[in-house]
Amino acid sequence: MASADQGRGGALASPGIAARPGTLLPGAEPFELGASGDVGVLLVHGFTGTPQSMRPWGESLAAAGLDVRCPLLPGHGTRWRDLAGTGWRDWYGAVDEAFGQLRARHSQVFVMGLSMGGTLTLRLAEERGAEVAGVVTVNPSLGTDRWDARLAPLIARVRPSVPGIASDIKAAGAREVGYDRVPVRAFISLQELWRITVPDLSRIVCPVLTFRSVVDHVVEPSSGRRLLAGVTSAPVTERLLPDSYHVATLDNDRETIFQGSVEFVRVHAGTPAQRPAAVDGDA
Repeated sequence: MASADQGRGGALASPGIAARPGTLLPGAEPFELGASGDVGVLLVHGFTGTPQSMRPWGESLAAAGLDVRCPLLPGHGTRWRDLAGTGWRDWYGAVDEAFGQLRARHSQVFVMGLSMGGTLTLRLAEERGAEVAGVVTVNPSLGTDRWDARLAPLIARVRPSVPGIASDIKAAGAREVGYDRVPVRAFISLQELWRITVPDLSRIVCPVLTFRSVVDHVVEPSSGRRLLAGVTSAPVTERLLPDSYHVATLDNDRETIFQGSVEFVRVHAGTPAQRPAAVDGDA
């Protein structure tokens, strides 16, 4: 369930600044960026996280001339107890609704997600078929090898939450806005999402680009293997991130993700999306 290496980084959310019900944590707001055009991009944040982890990515995509939307998933961005009252159908419903709104404005829509956000984008591609122009995932979550995950229903009876998983980031000073606790009931629902998504990966018909951190203390390498083995009806490409942990969108390899995803859209949308301006250290 929660990573065995949770001390690294630490979430911005803590008991001292925990939000009241319905009060957003600082930086947790959903966002829309960019100008209207032919191509839209839906960004989806991860489990217990917020759009804050996606904003730099969104800004890069918007700078390339794309219309970007990143919703706040139900139960997220306030306090962990609010997440305990939601499940994967709520999270997926919000993603599907946002996708439908983008599809109403654009001829092509790409979906991109971090961690569970990647899982939700893959599920969307399974369900929406050719309506999805392409999928980009960063350390998508498709299962776990941890033995104690099977005990989650029993744990939930005596312990409503476990230590959080936010801010697994290598870069010094970088922090993710997220919960300091993981509600066990929500984790059980995440397991249900894995069980329906993995067997249907072969239904995906759009191109897939996935970024995987070589060192990730939250999602195991087996998730990446499940993705590569499961997507059999569409091209799938994996790119490794050698200098980032789980929240790679805020980490040292973030420019690799940003530029790679813009190039992915440019190639598969057939539109002249511009590359973001180079930053120090770019090749």
